[in-house]
Amino acid sequence: MDKKIQVQRIFDSISHRYDFLNHVLSAGIDVYWRNKALKLSGVSHNSVLLDVACGTGDFAITANKLGVKKIIGADLSFNMLSIFNKKTNWSKGKIVQTVAEHIPFKNNIFSHITVAFGVRNFYDIKMGFESFHRVLKLNGKVTVLEFRLPSNFIIRNFYLFYFNKILPFIGRLVSKDQEAYTYLPESVDKFDKEVNLVDIFKEVGFSKVEKYSLTFGIVQIVIAEK
Repeated sequence: MDKKIQVQRIFDSISHRYDFLNHVLSAGIDVYWRNKALKLSGVSHNSVLLDVACGTGDFAITANKLGVKKIIGADLSFNMLSIFNKKTNWSKGKIVQTVAEHIPFKNNIFSHITVAFGVRNFYDIKMGFESFHRVLKLNGKVTVLEFRLPSNFIIRNFYLFYFNKILPFIGRLVSKDQEAYTYLPESVDKFDKEVNLVDIFKEVGFSKVEKYSLTFGIVQIVIAEK
């Protein structure tokens, strides 16, 4: 199946349970991850933010609470965007159904781009980052929050057991989608083995790239500056 179609089907299917499962399966620590990523990115009331793969809007909503007023959300899943709209009183007219590889905005207009747990779902990461580079202002920043496999042997084995056994079981039980929570651990494993975000950012022209590790190395924050 074409990856774009697969991702859209999965997230349309689980949208009604997505927030609940996110918080339960991460034991609520996903809230900390988003706050930490946004603070490291340096967003402020002056920021013009594009939140890509925004899903139900948690990253954008957190940014809004931190003072960012000019926010656009972008996602491939119509159902996820619909839930985003229901959760806020400011997102109407500020979300767009699109993919990262073809952002429908003019050059050099955003000061910040954020992506939380979405880059591994891009069908062409390099093209997505090229698109980011085009729409960012000079000195603008992309902040990527993404899972990774921990380097510590014990934590890595526990993490893999949880991701491959516990998470798919709970996900299927709650969401009733047989594929969605099997796709997640498979996509993280494939992403970790094949993708180096720092290298790709530098390849497409970003001048400065910093990487941070959170929670025993299970999550990474990568910030690239144009």
